Amino acid sequence: VQLQASGGGLVQAGGSLRLSCAASGRTVSSYTMGWFRQAPGKERDFVGGITWTGASTYYADSVKGRFTISRDNAKAYLQMNSLKPEDTAVYYCAATTGYGFQTGDMDYWGKGTLVTVSS
Repeated sequence: VQLQASGGGLVQAGGSLRLSCAASGRTVSSYTMGWFRQAPGKERDFVGGITWTGASTYYADSVKGRFTISRDNAKAYLQMNSLKPEDTAVYYCAATTGYGFQTGDMDYWGKGTLVTVSS
């Protein structure tokens, strides 16, 4: 499965962006999807995830109340509101047929999309 995240860009603090994640040539409907981010010089961290049914979502404490994950049959989405400079990172989407949202739990990774939040 080839994933591609899109929708990144430059935004001022307090602004919003919506990221999308699509699978090449197929839908993401049967996968649990995760969003991760990696800031320069830092490890890749979990941002949020959504089960394959869409019934459950999970978020890192740092983004709770500001970010929302959703999905349809074709794509997964990460709505980011009230963005802060510390949200600046490359954002990656990932997919798994299993359980868990550790980086090692994900089976497939997409190329990231850069989000830059200016102060």
